Amino acid sequence: MRIDSDAEVRRSRASVENLQARLAEERRLAQQAVGQAKIDAQRKVDSLQEKVTQEQAAQQAAIQQVKQTADTATTQLASVSTDVGNVKTDLGATKSQLEQTIANLKRATGELDNHASLIATNASELKALKELGERNYFEFKIPKGDKNKQRVSDVMVELKKADPKHNRFTLAITVDDKTVEKKDRTINEPIQFYTSKARQPDEIVVNQVQKNMIVGYLATPKVQTPRS
Repeated sequence: MRIDSDAEVRRSRASVENLQARLAEERRLAQQAVGQAKIDAQRKVDSLQEKVTQEQAAQQAAIQQVKQTADTATTQLASVSTDVGNVKTDLGATKSQLEQTIANLKRATGELDNHASLIATNASELKALKELGERNYFEFKIPKGDKNKQRVSDVMVELKKADPKHNRFTLAITVDDKTVEKKDRTINEPIQFYTSKARQPDEIVVNQVQKNMIVGYLATPKVQTPRS
């Protein structure tokens, strides 16, 4: 758009200069003419003068268009720069908040591998763990009862008992056609168990114990290397 406007200004300027040269020549001839020739020459001068005026107006309009286009482009560039700056600020704040959340995460030692692992105790902490990307995470809400057992990834989980007053519960976990009962466990306690698909244990963490339901997540290894 800017290139087209600049070209139009150049064309208009050249046209005005050409008309002004012709006008000067016609005025010179009109001054030398006499009688009817002088009248005709003056009419020609007047006609050229009108064309010069029109071309000058067109040239001024083209210049104004170039200026307006430049001003618009400058405004848009400033707006884009502001938006980019805001995005960078938001990303920086999000990264800082994520790092702080991860730093505040609780660590718990696993009952099978004796390694301290990061534990999420609420939704924001679980989101931070997902962003960290060290393991796969599957959230669940499991009602009490055999009919309500639920498949979470490759694991079947059944809530046997729930004690919301003391935040304790009992689970039955079925994996690789074997069922193991985890009795009298507490919230935010990592419950580990091995599967045939990985050398590292899976981990269930329950964050809430309600009257007849538990809420939590299953964490599985990113690398699925079968156990020998």
